[in-house]
Amino acid sequence: MSNRLVYVVGPSGSGKDSVMAYARTQLAGQPMVQFAHRYITRPAHAGGENHIALTEAEFKARVQAGLFAMHWQSHGNGYGIGTEVNQWLSKGITVVVNGSREYLLQAMKNYPELLAITIEVTPDILKQRLMDRARESEAEIDTRMNRNRILQLSHPKGIVIHNNGALEHAGAALVDLIEQHSKVTLCE
Repeated sequence: MSNRLVYVVGPSGSGKDSVMAYARTQLAGQPMVQFAHRYITRPAHAGGENHIALTEAEFKARVQAGLFAMHWQSHGNGYGIGTEVNQWLSKGITVVVNGSREYLLQAMKNYPELLAITIEVTPDILKQRLMDRARESEAEIDTRMNRNRILQLSHPKGIVIHNNGALEHAGAALVDLIEQHSKVTLCE
C-alpha cells in the first residue's frame, strides 16, 4: 500500500484554491479520494478556501497535543493539516492537501512518496489577480511577486499545472492527476 499523498502548492493568486475546489466538486462521490481541510488562524469568512478557523491559542494547543500531521506559519497565520490524513492514507485513500511551498521539503521528508503538484500562472496574470483581489497594497503585492520568484527557483515543483486560461482546463488537469494517482494506489 502506498502512503503517497497529493500535495498541491502555488502562489497566492495562482488560482490554487479555485482549481482545488473544482477538483473537489468533480471527485465528491469518490470514497477513495479525500481532500484534507486546513486548520488556519484566520476567520472562516476571510475568503478563499473552505477551512477550519482556529484562534492562535487553539492552534498552539493542537500543535502541542500532536494533532497536526503538518503545520507551518505563512503570511502571519498558522496552517495545519490534521493527523486524520495519516489514518486515511493507511486505508489506501488518496489524500489531497492544500500545501505550502515553504513546507514542501519537510512534507517530502515525512511522506517520501508524496506527489507534488504546482499550480502556476505567468507573472503578469499573477500580479493582475493579486491586484483584482484588492486585499493588499501595491507594495505588498510586489513583495509577494518577489517571494514567488525566489520560491520558483528554490523549491521542487513536481508536476506543473498552468492556470493561465479557463479554470476548467486546470481543474480537469488536476482531476486527471488525482484519478491516475488513485488508480495506482488502489492497484498496489
